[in-house]
Amino acid sequence: MGRLIVVSNRVNPPHDPSVATAGGLAMALAAALREYSGVWFGWSGRTVDDYTGQLSISKVNGVTVATVDLEAQEHHEYYNGYANRTLWPLFHYRPDLTAYERSFDAGYARVNRRFAEALRPLIEAEDFIWVQDYHLAHLARELRGLDVANRLGFFLHIPWPARRLLVTLPRHAELVSALLDYDLIGFQTEDSRHAFLDYITGAADGSVTPDGEVSAFGKSARTGVFPIGIDAAEFETAAVSETALAAHERIVASAVGRRLLLGVDRLDYSKGLEERFLAYEQLLADHPDLRERLFLLQIATLSRENVDAYQDLRARLDTVSGRINGAYATVDWVPLRYVNRAYRRDELAGLYRAADIGLVTPLRDGMNLVAKEFVAAQDPDDPGVLILSEFAGAAEQLSAALVVNPFSREDVAEAIRRGLSMPLAERRSRWREMIDNVRREDVAAWRDGFVEALRGSPPPPALAVA
Repeated sequence: MGRLIVVSNRVNPPHDPSVATAGGLAMALAAALREYSGVWFGWSGRTVDDYTGQLSISKVNGVTVATVDLEAQEHHEYYNGYANRTLWPLFHYRPDLTAYERSFDAGYARVNRRFAEALRPLIEAEDFIWVQDYHLAHLARELRGLDVANRLGFFLHIPWPARRLLVTLPRHAELVSALLDYDLIGFQTEDSRHAFLDYITGAADGSVTPDGEVSAFGKSARTGVFPIGIDAAEFETAAVSETALAAHERIVASAVGRRLLLGVDRLDYSKGLEERFLAYEQLLADHPDLRERLFLLQIATLSRENVDAYQDLRARLDTVSGRINGAYATVDWVPLRYVNRAYRRDELAGLYRAADIGLVTPLRDGMNLVAKEFVAAQDPDDPGVLILSEFAGAAEQLSAALVVNPFSREDVAEAIRRGLSMPLAERRSRWREMIDNVRREDVAAWRDGFVEALRGSPPPPALAVA
């Protein structure tokens, strides 16, 4: 049995698995790498004046970590440029924010090639390689060019866009052709996989078999749906930890009997934060009886602060939140608490448990694990209500949530009103259905499902070793 090699833009194995700030995905991948005596490869997080390709190899909690430095300019073009100003907005259905620059495209291709060249000496004959996310769509093509015949799998953590949207991308065929050098391409949802298959048949003159194998550009690959989950057992335990209980008590005390609406997101235009604020404003306007009886706590961790679209979003959110508080606040009530700092995962678990309503209303999201964390953190005897966007991947699994159209402020406002008045028996019934899914389709099931499917993929015929 060969080793598992995980490749990602950044390498983030937990230095101490017991620390609650360690991400569930990092912990799951680290566990798989320990099981398969594997290697985690990616960018070091450091930039240098001149690229050398020199590998840095270390051991972190039983996981072998291999990293490479990048030049500042090429990291800007590859990461801030093509990955996050071209692919990210386009794949999240924001062509108005998508930037097309030739230097971005060239930088993306160059970094994928440098990753392949740095990784190649580490690959042994029986290894299988699992590449994570949109930053590295070209990596399989570059590895095949270096005569790598191993099984290569790719998992897309974000949505795949509709065909009519993808074809607006210059050289879209090159991107999809490069993906077909992988043996297995995994998606979060059936909706994303269907969009990919539609591109193959509608734009690439390719074919699709009933079991999802695609052929185009003279190549073939298998496709599959592997919805990512959380470490449900760990998060349920975290929700009753000392740190979580302290966070719970603190927010309950500050609420002074008022109902808590909670949003936890990275500050990103895909998360629907402005639309969420406007829906809350609509609720307050339409239901004067609810004023001073509830408040919205929105935690929005800053990200990509050097990208103009994110700076503009932050300015708009400051404006809207200020307007809401200016219009409705009283001397002892602030209707919207808007916070831009990060919290530990166990602190968040305590806040989730205290919330009457969890608002997860992205405009487009590959999965959204906050929805699953909210469910896992609830008190089974008195669970809160999850309001979930129909455009989050999690909506395919958590259909017992109150599923809403995040573009409709009336729809979201009405869901909040309904959630606040939902009988306890209904809240418990909906929560039980959701927690069953969260526990069953957890991060280990996602990891093992993909790895087993990848191990079962035949090597590409043209590269198979006799």
